[in-house]
Amino acid sequence: MKNIKTFAAAIALATLSFTSFAAEHVSAQDAAQFEKAGVITASGATDLSTLKAQLAAKADAAGAKAFTITSTSGNNLMHATAVIYN
Repeated sequence: MKNIKTFAAAIALATLSFTSFAAEHVSAQDAAQFEKAGVITASGATDLSTLKAQLAAKADAAGAKAFTITSTSGNNLMHATAVIYN
């Protein structure tokens, strides 16, 4: 029983530590505290929340701490550009 509790606690802590490194969507004013690391794009989404999630995933994959969406376009299939920051 003790092993199960220890295992569950380890999984919970590991999950929390992984989520703490996710890139955060920030405003242009808040982005001033970070260093620009590059630009990412996403396309093919049908709504803004999906587009934002795609950008967040790409920012995470690039190892960014934060990102700011700089442009969006499209009607049925949307496209967005974002600046990523470290």
